[in-house]
Amino acid sequence: MKQWVLKVLSACLLLSAANAFAAKEQTVVLISIDGLRWDYVDKHGAPNLKKMATNGVTAKKLIPVYPTKTFPNHISIITGLLPVNHGIVDNNFCDKARKNACYSMGKAQSDSTWVKGIPLWNLAKMQGVKSATYFWPESDALFNGMLPDYYFHYSKYSDYQDRVDQIIQWLSLPEAQRPRFVAGYFSLVDSMGHEFGPDAIQTRDAVKQIDTLIGQLQQRLSQLEQDINLVIVSDHGMADVDPQQSILISELPKDENFLVKNSGSRLLIYTKPDAKNPNIAEYKNRLQKAAKGRYTVLTDTQLADYHYDKGTRIGDIVVQTTAPAVFTKNKPAMYLGTHGYAYTDDMAATFIASGPAFKQGMTLDNVNNLDIYPVLAKVLGLKLLNKVDGDGKTLMPAIK
Repeated sequence: MKQWVLKVLSACLLLSAANAFAAKEQTVVLISIDGLRWDYVDKHGAPNLKKMATNGVTAKKLIPVYPTKTFPNHISIITGLLPVNHGIVDNNFCDKARKNACYSMGKAQSDSTWVKGIPLWNLAKMQGVKSATYFWPESDALFNGMLPDYYFHYSKYSDYQDRVDQIIQWLSLPEAQRPRFVAGYFSLVDSMGHEFGPDAIQTRDAVKQIDTLIGQLQQRLSQLEQDINLVIVSDHGMADVDPQQSILISELPKDENFLVKNSGSRLLIYTKPDAKNPNIAEYKNRLQKAAKGRYTVLTDTQLADYHYDKGTRIGDIVVQTTAPAVFTKNKPAMYLGTHGYAYTDDMAATFIASGPAFKQGMTLDNVNNLDIYPVLAKVLGLKLLNKVDGDGKTLMPAIK
């Protein structure tokens, strides 16, 4: 009888402890390292990120949405929506419903009608959880008419160390003012990858610089008294560019009824509002005949496969090349790396997470970046308030 009572008491204590852990509020610090390709941690030697991956959870590859550009992917990660559903279908694009008025990076700060969805910082705020952002793309835009509790307008002059210091400052606030969701952003790795290419010493040095900051951030977070989960993501990878394979847009077949938007890995071509008898199919055929293997005019089937086939912001014609070729406006490319291509290994990104909500020493197969939103919402104890495009399946096994 005595042994039976002891067993019951022991089971009750274990259950009580488990419930206490489950009920304990979790904090999430989500850091984006723009352009951190899936293999950079090993390739360029990032010991702090490597240790974090070994001790926590990492994905073999984080799979970006199409197109593999910065703003579409950051907004997909933070809303769980495909670009056609959150509205940011490229870094630069036009909208036929607005008579081809065009979006450029950061424009939603002054016109929030460009963006849709409920970003994690608003999902938190709507449920009584404070949030903070430091330069996550469009985090100073009024999604749902709301802003994070704490945020900064973007400035390219902001010091990287200041960003780490500010995150620690936010998390050191009194509990009533303290955010439980913080998002931060570092662009250096992407900038160096563009200018010098993914294999360059400058790119390696950028990875090492950011790795040092992440190591410092993790060490300082460990000294705080909250249950803090540090999650590292990137938006896309990086591919080599050969300037000699530049495709001059000025030498493509012309049609005055159409507007050509963008350069680099892909073009969006829109019918002009004042076009006279435009023939999209005929112009598509002319472009494809002139391709000679250098690029592809995407078919309706290909666009559907990319989940890029609805709404007024997708070009009437989408033209895409493959690395190392890029489209340029009037002269060969002046850079040695880029992204935005259809998915290949070079476009794959990074996912690493560590903290009390995550398992230890776990490597996942490919994780879809749309699954980050519902999983982090679960970690934060937040209820989803709208239908999203990620179901969490590829990432949920990482949660304790």
